[in-house]
Amino acid sequence: MSRNRTAVGFLLVTVLFGTSFPAIEVGLRYFPPLVLGALRYFLSGAVLLGFAVATSSHWLPASRRDWAAVGAGGVLFIGGTGFTFIGQQYVTSGVAAILVSLTPVLTVLFGWVLLPEERLSRRGGLGVAVGFFGVALVLRPSPASLFDAAVFGKALVLLATVLVTLGTILVRRARATLPIPALTGWAMLVGATAQLVAGLARGEPLALPADVGAALATVAYLGILVGAVAFGLYFWLLERVGALEANLVTYLTPPVTLVVGRVFLAERVDILALVGFLVIAAGFALLKERELAAQLARYRGPGR
Repeated sequence: MSRNRTAVGFLLVTVLFGTSFPAIEVGLRYFPPLVLGALRYFLSGAVLLGFAVATSSHWLPASRRDWAAVGAGGVLFIGGTGFTFIGQQYVTSGVAAILVSLTPVLTVLFGWVLLPEERLSRRGGLGVAVGFFGVALVLRPSPASLFDAAVFGKALVLLATVLVTLGTILVRRARATLPIPALTGWAMLVGATAQLVAGLARGEPLALPADVGAALATVAYLGILVGAVAFGLYFWLLERVGALEANLVTYLTPPVTLVVGRVFLAERVDILALVGFLVIAAGFALLKERELAAQLARYRGPGR
């Protein structure tokens, strides 16, 4: 029964994260990018903080480490996703999801640089290089396409991925004592505020569109189901199965996004970008070869 619950949780997180990119594409029909991001994270943050208040007495940042984690999480981890919202104006949801799948590779690289306890072996360095080669296949920059809108959009999504990953590492480095729902909720409110201020500075209008029902439904899906429920389930998976298996969600998300984008948004599947995704996944496999082999051996069991 416990394994079934874990499998259901894994499936739900994968589907919710996988549909978030197409949902952003839909949301961009109604709101400008940074306003959309701000609305999403204000709602997500409110839900998570409400949960934290209801389930814990420790939900207010109380130390310098707590505030450092909230700041890094808000400005980089959440605020940085604003570049994804802007970038998705120029690229399909599937390409955005593929670029975000570089996150586990970047996590190892930034952890090696910024966390004293982290180590990067020679094989790990090869895995990082392979991962970045996969990104190059997705970006495909050239002098002729340097100022192409699609390349610009991909670069923005990649920048968001770098900032988000850096934010997660700095949050870990801060070693805050806040429970994860409270920390994430506060970070979301900080990031939403940063995105709203940046959006207004860019001249983005803060107004409801004509189709209010569909617009608010999209924000509710992104804010409640993807932003609060999926994050909560992901943290639950981290506690139950560990970071390695939970991070595999990152590599199951793009196929879901590609299928949903193709079926519901008629998005074209970029074959070379798909190859790039497989190369990125291969880079992760090189980075975590021993851990993955150990997990496979554990699931096979003795004598199998």
